[in-house]
Amino acid sequence: MIEWVPLGSGPRPVPRPVAAPLVWAGAFAGALALVALVNGTVGYGRPGLALALLSLLAALLGVCARFTAAPGTALLCWLSLNGFAIPPAGVLTWTGRRDAFWLACLLAAALVGTALARLAHARAAYRRLTTASGPDSPDAATMEGFAACAAS
Repeated sequence: MIEWVPLGSGPRPVPRPVAAPLVWAGAFAGALALVALVNGTVGYGRPGLALALLSLLAALLGVCARFTAAPGTALLCWLSLNGFAIPPAGVLTWTGRRDAFWLACLLAAALVGTALARLAHARAAYRRLTTASGPDSPDAATMEGFAACAAS
């Protein structure tokens, strides 16, 4: 006899995060593209807008990454921001508080994106792991056994 079973039955595992080098490649290419887009459309020397867009990129990359990829993602986004979004273009500089703040913003965005993704995956996995209802479930058999003992 043929028994029809849905293909999606059973617990589904939580999605695996993407490897850090792949996330870093996306951060490098995406940060350069975003800074070039900002410089080409809005104009050169707008680090605030570039920081906001790069923070959004870091958060989006954090959704599919591990926590260990967050520092590298933040650093690669900061390199593009510092090297190409502020004058002089192509020169890396360190201006104490400003660059520390930029790095902190980018790191926080990457960590927040990763944490939100982990929470969403954990909630989805928790909702998928509901107890089975029916005569074949282990909980139903246990409850019938308790009911029989209580009745006698």
